[in-house]
Amino acid sequence: MMIDHRGAFGRTGRAGRPALILALVILIGGAAALVLLAPPQTAAMIATAALALFAAIGVFAAFALSAGLLRVAGREAGGDDLPKRICDENPDGLIATQANGGILYANPAYRAFCASSSLAELRPVERLIGGGSPEASEAVYRLAQAAREGRAHVEETRLKPSAGGAAGWRRIETRPLQFPGAKRATLWTVADITRDRERQEAAFQELRRAIDCLDNAPAGFFSCRGDGTVDYVNATLAAWLDYDLAEIGSGGLTLGAFLSGDAAQRVAALAGAPGEVKTQILDLELKRRGGQTLPVRLIHRVTFDADGAAGPSHSLALDRAGIAERSDDPRRAETWFPRLFEATPIAIALLDGQGRIVRSNAAFARVMPDAAKPTDGAERGAIYAGVAARDRAALELALAAAAKARRDIAPVDVALAGEGDRSARLFISASEEGDGSGAAIFALDTTEQRALQSNFAQSQKMQAIGQLAGGVAHDFNNVLTAIIGFSDLLLANHRPTDPSFRDIMQIKQNAIRAAGLVRQLLAFSRRQTLRPQVLQLGDVLSELQMLMRRLVGEKIHLELRHGRDLWLIRADLNQFEQVIVNLIVNARDAMPDGGEILLKTRNVAPHECDGFEEKSLPAADYVAIEVEDCGHGVPPEVRDKIFEPFFTTKEVGKGTGLGLAMVYGIVKQTGGFVFCSSPPGKGATFTVLLPRYIPEAAETEAPAPAERGKPAADLTGRGVILLVEDEEAVRAFAARALASRGYSVLQAGSGIEALEVVDRNPGKIDLVVSDVVMPEMDGPTMFGELRKRGVKAKVIFVSGYAEEAFSKNLPEGEDFAFLPKPFSLKQLIEAVKGTAAAS
Repeated sequence: MMIDHRGAFGRTGRAGRPALILALVILIGGAAALVLLAPPQTAAMIATAALALFAAIGVFAAFALSAGLLRVAGREAGGDDLPKRICDENPDGLIATQANGGILYANPAYRAFCASSSLAELRPVERLIGGGSPEASEAVYRLAQAAREGRAHVEETRLKPSAGGAAGWRRIETRPLQFPGAKRATLWTVADITRDRERQEAAFQELRRAIDCLDNAPAGFFSCRGDGTVDYVNATLAAWLDYDLAEIGSGGLTLGAFLSGDAAQRVAALAGAPGEVKTQILDLELKRRGGQTLPVRLIHRVTFDADGAAGPSHSLALDRAGIAERSDDPRRAETWFPRLFEATPIAIALLDGQGRIVRSNAAFARVMPDAAKPTDGAERGAIYAGVAARDRAALELALAAAAKARRDIAPVDVALAGEGDRSARLFISASEEGDGSGAAIFALDTTEQRALQSNFAQSQKMQAIGQLAGGVAHDFNNVLTAIIGFSDLLLANHRPTDPSFRDIMQIKQNAIRAAGLVRQLLAFSRRQTLRPQVLQLGDVLSELQMLMRRLVGEKIHLELRHGRDLWLIRADLNQFEQVIVNLIVNARDAMPDGGEILLKTRNVAPHECDGFEEKSLPAADYVAIEVEDCGHGVPPEVRDKIFEPFFTTKEVGKGTGLGLAMVYGIVKQTGGFVFCSSPPGKGATFTVLLPRYIPEAAETEAPAPAERGKPAADLTGRGVILLVEDEEAVRAFAARALASRGYSVLQAGSGIEALEVVDRNPGKIDLVVSDVVMPEMDGPTMFGELRKRGVKAKVIFVSGYAEEAFSKNLPEGEDFAFLPKPFSLKQLIEAVKGTAAAS
């Protein structure tokens, strides 16, 4: 039995109208009754009228048909039977239901699925399967919900034998149907997919058996991606590595976990041509989780796609531990030698006669990665690809010489290709393999050695310049001392109203200005006098903040960021302030159009020192001061010269070139470090690192020194002063100045002359004022000889160098005073008066 509603399914023409047909039959029947019952004359008139009416209707219908206004419903090819036949012959069960659950259509396949032979036994899908297993009930509920919402939905579920009398897997689909008059129905499709599921289950079981065989194979297996991520490890390899397979089965393991860094990089970085299948055989050691090693032979295969991208690898690891442990096994050397070849830190490569790499180890891939890669799709790389273009000709000549002479040749220093300034030294040896035209190359990475040599050469250069600057400054200080001193003598004899007074003052002021330049040279040469004290950087910079803001001007914004809990440092306050001011002025000059200067302070722990990428920086505790600008930056070609004296990139007359040189000297003399970083396209950052100062437990704060700015009430004095100075002009000025204040002055031009003067005047000398650097005998040596002769007089050393430069040459425990050059008349008299009073 089949249920078929013609108005809802399969009609190609318009549906008939029963009411109209019934009315037409009644009309014709009534007309016939009137004709039969009416008189003959009336009957004839009725018949004539009926015939006329039918004739008019016929003419009108003919006209409407010819004009296309009226169509005769007929059957097209197949008619109503074609869609019905298609549905009836469909092997999947089809059933169309109304929104209220009424059945519109059901094909034979669905009736067979229901095992129903009558209309009463036919049930929709939700009633047929809804009471089955919980899984089937949930699937049918979702399907019914989709049918009510008018949307398509598909579910696959397993039926028990009790459900509709059929067992197995079914795919059930709902699809909405729309009819004229906004009527809606749902077409349900029930397909038997039991055979497909059985085939899938069989394939899955085969896959499980294959995975089981792979997991328990007597060899290790893993699959990794190009970035070193391991996607799969079999149970054998996991057991070798002492890993729990459940932990690493879902990923999370990398090659670096069980291979050394070089080996992991080499395995992951295997390159090949598009569409190529590349196989690499490596003898190396696996790292177990407990730290033990396992020698294996790794057969590593990678397939590359059409774009040359590497796909997942298929890597087989063969255990070689058994061979390595048997001393009588002839294959033992075959096992440990490849491992030694791979593990050695020296880069080794064997070349053929064309310079192509026959074999190389992991260290070679690290030192010369560009040479280890294949070129032009070839199986082997070319050694020349790893060398910079300028050194390839030298390498080619060396390889040709090795092949011709059949002996080792002198090492070749080359620059390596790729990013960064890297270099290597290549030791080339003739090779006996193949036709004997090849060579063996042993490469040592000399990048760090070259950098150290460059830094050492730069340090020697700076030291030589510093010695030169210090010598010039010393001699120039003598000249400036004489100029300033004699200017003071002239000013003492001229009143301010004298016309010559202003000229003499101008001479003295320019001499003082020149003395400032000399101090900068001494700062660079690290020979200036420093008075270190314990400082808190936050307080120092806060006091300097107003001065720095005035220096940068209105167009530049200065921001100060203090680190938390800054450590203490020990430095000369005045010199440190000069360092900060010079760095701020340098940053200001780098931004003529305005910008922002960021001044930061922070603590630097030992483990943070590597982040500065300064090889000469030892790991220790530092306090960092960073001055960052957003100017044009410092080009790499001049970065190594910026701390040299008289080097400047400013216009003529805009700078002396001593600002950064002074910064360098003061920081170095304080025991710190200063360097500049300037990434391309960004501003420069100058970083100053000063050592952390940790006070001792018993250390107490020393009392602040007495203020020296106030002149003594009485600068005259009495006594015999021995003045030792090799510069005649300085000696003449100092002798006149001391004599004018009431002192008796004995003069000597060198240390030897001074000893002779002492011998001629035993017991008469009350104070010695001596230069430090003198010919024949310097000041510290003379000081020692005076003590040997029993002279107990106090000594004032006068020098343009820092007192630390010579105090270490004095006898231990001796006390002395120090007066730095250049000095004025007043400074000389105050030093003599203060030392004489202290004695």
